Amino acid sequence: MRKQLSLKIGISGVRGIVGESLTPQLVTSFAGAFGAYCGAGPVLVGTDSRPSREMVKQAVIAGLLGTGCAPIDVGIVPVPALQCHIRAAKAFGGICVTASHNPIQWNALKFFGADGIILRPAHATELVDLYHQGVYTRVASDRIRKVASDTSTLKRHHEAVCAMVDVERIRQRRFKIAVDCCNGAASKATPAFLRGLGCEVIELYTDPDLPFPHNPEPVPENIGDLCRLARETGADLGFVQDADADRLALVNEEGEPMGEEATLALAVRHVLNSRPGPVVVNVSTSMMIDNVAAEFGCPVIRTRVGEVNVVEEMLACGASIGGEGNGGVIMPAVNPCRDSFVGMALILESLASEKMPISQLRARIPAYTIIKEKADCPARAIAPALARLQEAYARETIDLTDGLKILWPDRWLQARGSNTEPIIRITAEAPSEPEARALVQEAFGHLEGIVGKG
Repeated sequence: MRKQLSLKIGISGVRGIVGESLTPQLVTSFAGAFGAYCGAGPVLVGTDSRPSREMVKQAVIAGLLGTGCAPIDVGIVPVPALQCHIRAAKAFGGICVTASHNPIQWNALKFFGADGIILRPAHATELVDLYHQGVYTRVASDRIRKVASDTSTLKRHHEAVCAMVDVERIRQRRFKIAVDCCNGAASKATPAFLRGLGCEVIELYTDPDLPFPHNPEPVPENIGDLCRLARETGADLGFVQDADADRLALVNEEGEPMGEEATLALAVRHVLNSRPGPVVVNVSTSMMIDNVAAEFGCPVIRTRVGEVNVVEEMLACGASIGGEGNGGVIMPAVNPCRDSFVGMALILESLASEKMPISQLRARIPAYTIIKEKADCPARAIAPALARLQEAYARETIDLTDGLKILWPDRWLQARGSNTEPIIRITAEAPSEPEARALVQEAFGHLEGIVGKG
């Protein structure tokens, strides 16, 4: 039973605990299904730094070879760098071996199409169907391709990101930057990228051969060491990434965590200042985005939670900036995905242009508090739970984009079922922590008897 619960198959890929649910056999089968989906052509394969990476990567390569694909091993790379390289190399697709912000005992496969974008829901469903059917083509020995390697991924990505900012302006400021890469995929890439922008880099946890020193999710409770380092060294700013480097969080010059939501808000404000236009975010992203967009007279479009949902809407409406409030900045002109390097470049360019500390830039945007809780809730009880909340808040403004979201002028409450776990997520944002927490507690009060507090 435990193996089944720890295996999660969804639109973002397949993930599980190594040695339990994520086995070489399962990985090879999924990679074979992806090879059949892509066709017999080049497929890029990258990893993060988890100790299980080599086992999983070799299983991926075996599955791809078995279906006639030509795997290209690009080594340990950030996910956004791999996605950028897929397009540049005109590959048929890509697989990254990474469990992102999950603990080190997990690993996963993330699948990308030829456009470098994570598979759309319909395509991901097609891939999962191929896996379950297990009837895809397998080639004979004389058609098995050679495994190639390519070490240009980081260089290509860095050049693409730097092309969108004023590099010389950033270099002239000679910023002192503290970085925490959690010994993850960006451990070599981030210090090199920042030094290329003229920064003095103070490194923390940048050895990909060592275990994660803390939970890789870049939230305040996990980044105390970086906060101390930034404060003690007089750094202008601290950057922290998750294990696959698609998410970015900030620490200010006082060594205080700024929260993931601030990353996107600051990046959006900088871009809209010179390139006004629509902003696309998911429905769980902070109201800070609405405040920033209103400052420049720009509309905000909200989608269902999930990177691919945001990316698809951004491409459809021509948005130049958007993302998710978990520290995921998206600029399709550079990379149609969450990219922490895009986030770093935009924040540094903003600091170089405004010539003020990051804390002062942050003070220009209204502050809110987000509280996130979850509760045990079997899939069959999600609909009744949402119906009860909809009845309780029937007189309020309600948004049904993803689950149920109740809107007030300066706060909101959302309930949505998880895509991967038998839980319901309750999230609230308000001007203060007590107000946000009160909304969450009120929601749980309405759900008494349906869900169990988790």
